[in-house]
Amino acid sequence: MAFISVNRRLVAGLALAGFMLAAAGCQSSDNGILDFGFGKKDPTAPPPPQDPKVLASQLRAYCPKVTLRDGTAFFNTYAKGTAAKPKKKKADAAADAEAAAAAAAAQTGPDGAPVDPNRDPAKIIYQASITDVTRDCTHENGQLTMKIAVAGKVVPGPMFAPGTVTMPIRVAVQHGPDVLYSQLHQYQVQVTDPSAATQFVFTDANVVVPEPSATDYQAYAGYDENTPAATDKTKGKRKKRLAAAATN
Repeated sequence: MAFISVNRRLVAGLALAGFMLAAAGCQSSDNGILDFGFGKKDPTAPPPPQDPKVLASQLRAYCPKVTLRDGTAFFNTYAKGTAAKPKKKKADAAADAEAAAAAAAAQTGPDGAPVDPNRDPAKIIYQASITDVTRDCTHENGQLTMKIAVAGKVVPGPMFAPGTVTMPIRVAVQHGPDVLYSQLHQYQVQVTDPSAATQFVFTDANVVVPEPSATDYQAYAGYDENTPAATDKTKGKRKKRLAAAATN
């Protein structure tokens, strides 16, 4: 009986030791079979992808910045025509030479460079400049509505005369190379004081473009003198009528 009791205790001890070894082996195993997410992360695993989309709250607060392109901040108005030339005597060669020299001098600037007769600084009537730009935005119904304001001043020039100066102001919005909005405004300012600058504020409140999906719109405002001259279509029609009458 004593022998059986000893064997039972020996068997029980061996069984307990085997269970503990098996439990320890399971706890130290790194085969991932019993991994419930509490272990260490794999250092070689790639990071989770980031969402590149702009938040809706950011788009609702987004208002494209307005900038001035190079060369669009100033606009000059020049006097047209020249003074009437006095009648010359046929034998007055000295007067002819003097007049030719004066005309040549008028075509060059102080540095000797040629001067565009239509851009002579001495013939400036008004000199206008843009001093500030600002904007305000509203997001509604899948569209972005902008109110773009331009502030500036008009300074009298050497050929000043009280009157109205018409300034070509263009407002545009682009998305990369795509022009979403472009409008040329012939804005008029009345100038009466020859001794002081006349301040002005121009506003385009009808700038409507599609709702942006990213913060990558660009707005522009400034003077634009590169506009095609209007063609007189009546002249061509009149010539055609005269030609038709001549053949009849």
